[in-house]
Amino acid sequence: MRKLFIIFYIIYLGNTQHAFSQAYQTTSGNVEFLSKAALNEFKGKSDQLNGLIDLDKNLVDFYIDLNTLQTGIGLRDRHMRENYLETTEFPYAEFTGKVVNMDEALKEQLKNGKEVMVDGEFKIHGVSKDMKIKGTLKQSTDGEVLELSAQLKVLLGDHGIAIPKVMFYELSEEQTITITVHLKSP
Repeated sequence: MRKLFIIFYIIYLGNTQHAFSQAYQTTSGNVEFLSKAALNEFKGKSDQLNGLIDLDKNLVDFYIDLNTLQTGIGLRDRHMRENYLETTEFPYAEFTGKVVNMDEALKEQLKNGKEVMVDGEFKIHGVSKDMKIKGTLKQSTDGEVLELSAQLKVLLGDHGIAIPKVMFYELSEEQTITITVHLKSP
């Protein structure tokens, strides 16, 4: 009888935690970068951003395979991957952080959409840098979906990504990255 009670308790506890878990994930988030140089402006996009936001553990973690970025010109994509991002050696960009001042009151405000600050580390080209990123989180009324939109600026030189001087007018040192993602409760 005691074993039966323990098994029932474990199953019940597991279901309860799942029902109240505030973890959300996606494998199809959108990321876009804008390179705005003196003589050239272009965008790159991918819809294969992977991510997780766990409100209970206050964990934010996103990564993307840089080989999925496309600018609309195949030759430029190849040069970007081979000459600048060096995706053979550094295939992923990743951000891991925590929402500043995460507490129950903040979680309650997410249903109306709430601007938040995330403090964490962005890694690309094998080089990490501490960053604070401002974004907006909005939780659906049924609690099943969490929307995130955020924008950050990345300096290529901060991550050891060199731009040859001849390319300086065509490729911006500063890249503006925009993230738009719908995460679902598993």
